[in-house]
Amino acid sequence: MHSILVVDDEKGIREFLEITLKKEGYEVTLSSNGEEAVELCQKREFDIVLADIKMPKGDGHMVLRKVKKLWPETIIILITAYGSLESAIEAMKDGAYDYISKPFNVNELKALLKNALKVRKLRQKGLEKEEFIEADHFDNIIGKSPEMKKVFSLIPKAASAKSNVLIIGESGTGKELVARAIHRHSNRKDKPFVTINCGGIPENLLESELFGYKKGSFTGATTNKIGLFEAASGGTVFLDEVGDLPLLLQVKLLRVVQDKVFTPVGDTREVKVDVRIISATNQDLEQKVINEKFREDLYYRLNVIQIRIPPLRERKMDIPLLAQYFLEKYAREMGKEIKQISSYALDALKNYHFPGNVRELENIIERSVALETSNIILPESLTLAS
Repeated sequence: MHSILVVDDEKGIREFLEITLKKEGYEVTLSSNGEEAVELCQKREFDIVLADIKMPKGDGHMVLRKVKKLWPETIIILITAYGSLESAIEAMKDGAYDYISKPFNVNELKALLKNALKVRKLRQKGLEKEEFIEADHFDNIIGKSPEMKKVFSLIPKAASAKSNVLIIGESGTGKELVARAIHRHSNRKDKPFVTINCGGIPENLLESELFGYKKGSFTGATTNKIGLFEAASGGTVFLDEVGDLPLLLQVKLLRVVQDKVFTPVGDTREVKVDVRIISATNQDLEQKVINEKFREDLYYRLNVIQIRIPPLRERKMDIPLLAQYFLEKYAREMGKEIKQISSYALDALKNYHFPGNVRELENIIERSVALETSNIILPESLTLAS
């Protein structure tokens, strides 16, 4: 049984994590502050320490430093609240494995812990990167089709290169999973992986998020703020939906790509940065270049290594494998004894077009498991769009 030490000064958070993690089969120990956590670690080794960043009597940074000295192979994952992301990224530079933000996404937490344990096991065995890739299956990217095997073969090649990567695929195909896999298998794996959705933030705020700003540069700028590029120094920046980037910011991004420098909003100083850029899009960027909606020079700078993730309708042989994976996952989470999907239900899934791709398949299976009262998923249990 794997052991996890949960360190948080909020009783409700501790109790929630204890219940959630025990359901997953972990041995859970609780601590309300950093000093107590370090004392517990002096008595024994834990597989994972899950610690809040901001706490009285010893914060997450202190826990990270002291536990790393006691047990170098223990995985440290930090819990962040709104406004403490920069602090978490700094901690990753000091050796934290990763961070997770409040409020928790339970599925994200479970996947993070699962991958962390694989990393710990492989650290203990001293395995090389190639063995790690085989064992990790690329961070739960699932598929046995020729189309996905091609994607799998490109991930280690992209990881070992220094060039920028462009991932192309429809929404729901798993572009961020591929980006994270590239980062985790690269020589930047111990540095931050910072992601931003270029289409999910208003244009007037996006520049500040990417490049930061100087105090007094606009109303409300009461302090200096570093942007995501500076926060990710030494690591990887994942620009999701880069095709939505406004033309003005494309010029500024091009400068980062070409010269490794940028100027924060309202500042005159140049900031040097060492980051690898992985971009993703569900759009036809070549057509956007033709239509003068995307800079041609930036397109070629970002599109050095291209990975195309096929839509689910083009790799239907992966549907049974994915469906069974999601079935086992949600049956376990919901405490249900559903073991299989009927052949008729599988046929219905294979004949469905899946406009939402893998994400839609996961939602369909989760809903079916939640509503099914027998021990098998039947066709009538599936909710497929017409």
